[in-house]
Amino acid sequence: MGANTKFKDSVFSFLFSDPDTLRELYCALEGVTLPKDIPITINTLQDVLFMDRINDISFEIGGKLVVLLEHQSTINPNMAFRLLSYITRVYEKIVDNKTMYSTQLKPLPRPEFFVLYNGTAEYPKEKILKLSDSYESGESLGLPKKESPALELEVRVININHGKNEEIVNRCKTLASYSAFVGKVQGFEKEGLARGEAIKRAIKYCVEHDILKNFLEQNGSEVINMLLTEWNLDDAKEVWFEEGIEQGIEQGIEQGIETTARNALAEGATPEFVSKITGLDLETLKNLKVQKK
Repeated sequence: MGANTKFKDSVFSFLFSDPDTLRELYCALEGVTLPKDIPITINTLQDVLFMDRINDISFEIGGKLVVLLEHQSTINPNMAFRLLSYITRVYEKIVDNKTMYSTQLKPLPRPEFFVLYNGTAEYPKEKILKLSDSYESGESLGLPKKESPALELEVRVININHGKNEEIVNRCKTLASYSAFVGKVQGFEKEGLARGEAIKRAIKYCVEHDILKNFLEQNGSEVINMLLTEWNLDDAKEVWFEEGIEQGIEQGIEQGIETTARNALAEGATPEFVSKITGLDLETLKNLKVQKK
């Protein structure tokens, strides 16, 4: 297994990039059992992502069900709207364009939407986010209130932190191990360790206790760099939204990328690898390394 070098995998999407693992995960989320021979086809879009970072996984089950799955450490209340845009693009990819002009009703794979949350902020065990929650009321215009909106999309947000939804987490060994690993990182950070050191300690602990042992032994350095990248960007996004910054966002993104690059170099990553995960050229990275000293 190797990380995608063109797009930046999150650890979650890297770990769940195998059809058999996705089948197990879906069965755990829905409490069902699917035959092992039912085909799972991954069709994640790679051109609609935040800074080319893969946090989403899209896959079909037997051609009859399309599942959009996101992992998030922060919950965006506009997630339903974002997934509406995403599912439209997925259908354009997997359904023949002639279908919409056919004189006969053509079947579409049924969509389902999940978000797995494991951030540090308090969040319910489970919550449904609806597209209709963002609709403006037409009552001020004298329009009648409708019980059922003409367009709806529901996202099932599941809290996978330790102690939350254990009945779901424990049905999928990979999900349980991932949740335990992230929980260890968060725990070491709470003890006062810097993020990079917390990740290293968590990897060491999990390998010693047979938690994602093979995955972490084979991909430990990539996991460190991916987590530093995605979590530093998550922190940057939180600041942008909390402070309501509209101007200078591009500058903020650039600064966030440079911070990530410095951290990765400080952790011993090669300039070539850091260039792949940040998009910065080698000359810029050389200057950053000099500034760090």
